[in-house]
Amino acid sequence: MASPRASGTEPVGEPDRLPKVEVRRSRRRRRTVSAYRDGDTVIVLMPAHIPAKDEAAWVDEMVARLDRTDRRRRPSDEALTRRAQVLMRKYLPRDVSPSSVRWVTNQNARWGSCTPVDRTIRLSHRLQQMPQYVIDYVLLHELAHLIEGDHGPAFHTLMAAYPQAERARGFLEGWSNGTQTPAQDLDGSGEAPVGDTVRSEQALTTGPLVLFDD
Repeated sequence: MASPRASGTEPVGEPDRLPKVEVRRSRRRRRTVSAYRDGDTVIVLMPAHIPAKDEAAWVDEMVARLDRTDRRRRPSDEALTRRAQVLMRKYLPRDVSPSSVRWVTNQNARWGSCTPVDRTIRLSHRLQQMPQYVIDYVLLHELAHLIEGDHGPAFHTLMAAYPQAERARGFLEGWSNGTQTPAQDLDGSGEAPVGDTVRSEQALTTGPLVLFDD
């Protein structure tokens, strides 16, 4: 059974996203109502005996609780900047300190992006639910673009210093497959076409674009 919010008339979670809400009732569940996120959908579990007229109120309450929990857990831009400094010192041959490193919520077709001209890096908020080694991989990928703007041999040499690169790539590819997100293959045909936008902004992508741009 879907609640009125399943139609996406109100935002849940990130302000620019309208994920669905799915209500699952159970006769075995007696007293507790709980909720969790499954991708872009909020799943609300409640006892079957709760009146239909009370369902919307319970959904709103559980979604609000999830949002509060997410805000407490959400990494800050400051923490992300500090992590970038750690990765830079550990894996890159020289200081490439970016002018800013931040989380963004408008990159639903990209894991991360870098604009070399102003030395800014952005990571998709979707990475926040993923393991640290995956976040580190995407962040290091963008940091490497401050040294090498394209995906030539020199860029791949930089990325080879990260010992969990293949594992992280496999995780992201598995995530794409698990969510049925279209992705091109990774043998070079998945590279974005050359153009002014691509030259000025490198991006690690997924969705209708490409899963990886290298």
